[in-house]
Amino acid sequence: MANVALYNMEGKEVGTIELSDAVFGVEIKENLMHRAVVQQLANSRQGTQKAKTRSEVSGGGRKPWRQKGTGHARQGSIRAPQWTGGGVVFAPTPRDYSQKMNKKEKRLALKSALTSRVQENKFIVLDELKLAEIKTKEMQKVLDNLNVSKALVVIADDSDNVQLSARNIPDVQTASVGTINVFDILKYNTVIATKSSVAAIEEVYA
Repeated sequence: MANVALYNMEGKEVGTIELSDAVFGVEIKENLMHRAVVQQLANSRQGTQKAKTRSEVSGGGRKPWRQKGTGHARQGSIRAPQWTGGGVVFAPTPRDYSQKMNKKEKRLALKSALTSRVQENKFIVLDELKLAEIKTKEMQKVLDNLNVSKALVVIADDSDNVQLSARNIPDVQTASVGTINVFDILKYNTVIATKSSVAAIEEVYA
């Protein structure tokens, strides 16, 4: 099992904690992490883009002028793509961008992302993270004590004060154990988790 340092909110090392190899010590599968990120970004796309083709634009029912004798190029409709107000060539239509991924693959991708953060020494464990009130300054002080800036903070479900205190800090995202994902883990430079959050992650994803 991997041992990582355990810190308090003042940024001081107060011990060590063992991380389960079943979650934080797996073989890193970069291909699955890539697929998980692509899937998440694809599933977040609305796919509601739409433009009208020449058959959908109103008007232009008759030929604008006769075929020959006017000096103009021949035209069949004023709603053809070359006309102002005409239809769009190969117009985009609504579509579903969502992709599927097996549950086992998604779980292994998440474990791979967590393992990569541990191996790169970018996984920080706190003995606890509790704020008496909603105060952005107090949350920023904790981050400064840990010497981190762009971070994903994994919190327990009852840490409302922490979540509300961190929401106005740039480049800081909070997530519960059930909502962590590969994209956020890889997006932020550091993952910060409490001791209780680590235990919950090991229980859920082991």
